[in-house]
Amino acid sequence: MDTENLSAPPRAQSRVAPKNHPNRGLETAPGGGLIHDHTRHTTRFTVVGNHLAQHAELSLLAIGLGTHIQSLPPGAPTDIKSLAARFPEGATRIAAALNELEAHGYLRRERKRISGGRIITRTISCNQPKPHHTARASQAPRAARPVRPVRPVRPVPPAKPVRPRPTPADAPEPPVPAHDTARPKEQQRRQLPAVPHPAYPAPALLKMAADLLTDLRRYDPGLLLSTQDIAHLTPGVAAWLERDITPTAVREALTRDLPPEGPRRPAALLAHRLAALLPPPPPVRPPTPPPPTRHPLQTCDGCDRAFRAPEPGHCRDCRSDLQEAA
Repeated sequence: MDTENLSAPPRAQSRVAPKNHPNRGLETAPGGGLIHDHTRHTTRFTVVGNHLAQHAELSLLAIGLGTHIQSLPPGAPTDIKSLAARFPEGATRIAAALNELEAHGYLRRERKRISGGRIITRTISCNQPKPHHTARASQAPRAARPVRPVRPVRPVPPAKPVRPRPTPADAPEPPVPAHDTARPKEQQRRQLPAVPHPAYPAPALLKMAADLLTDLRRYDPGLLLSTQDIAHLTPGVAAWLERDITPTAVREALTRDLPPEGPRRPAALLAHRLAALLPPPPPVRPPTPPPPTRHPLQTCDGCDRAFRAPEPGHCRDCRSDLQEAA
């Protein structure tokens, strides 16, 4: 029994890929699917957590924009205009993605006053969101309401039977009104501030005001207004134009010193400026009297003296002599 069996095959050795093997670093998955071809980075790389790259609630644009912002060096511009110039998505989609990142704690935007009285917005990128940002506001426990005493229920008398009215068979059913209370609070439209109204709302004046509001997006992409916003703001712009303010001056007053990342509620900002910066009406000036009539020079027919009169004839002295002689 102590004799070694030399005819038994040796145990199979595990295959180890050499260092220069072409498939080294290639991770495969059984049954197909994704295959990673990894190469170790030594320069110009950024560590991004899977909580951002595989976020279950963020959109794909927000995930990509958050990864791009984390890879930027300190001091790089991250406002909406700079990002819209860098990517083809446009200012509206980029602003929505920034709001998503801010809502989930990957961005913080703080306003700071600098020398000269200007207000700038500083963007802070967080590679790991804080725990209080991940909690939903809707999941916060509500305060218990005080229990009211139960009143005794009075017996309700039986109602009289109501005869159903005949309706035509082809009559359509009335539409069910959509209530705003069925939507989440963050999706409900906030009421815009009131705007001034012109004393004489002429159709030409209102059309000029609406065209001015529609054209604001050419000067700032963040001032893209909806049809409902333009209808609300048109009387305010017409009140400015009625007070002898040129369209160029109105446009400059509405677009001056806007935030670098663009206003969150452009219609509310414009409504506030139209009401707060409304100039006074022009002063009432009395009508100027017409200049006095200056007659041409005439030569007197009696004494050849020059005098002013609307028609040729005699001067004042000659007329008085003729009256005395008569």
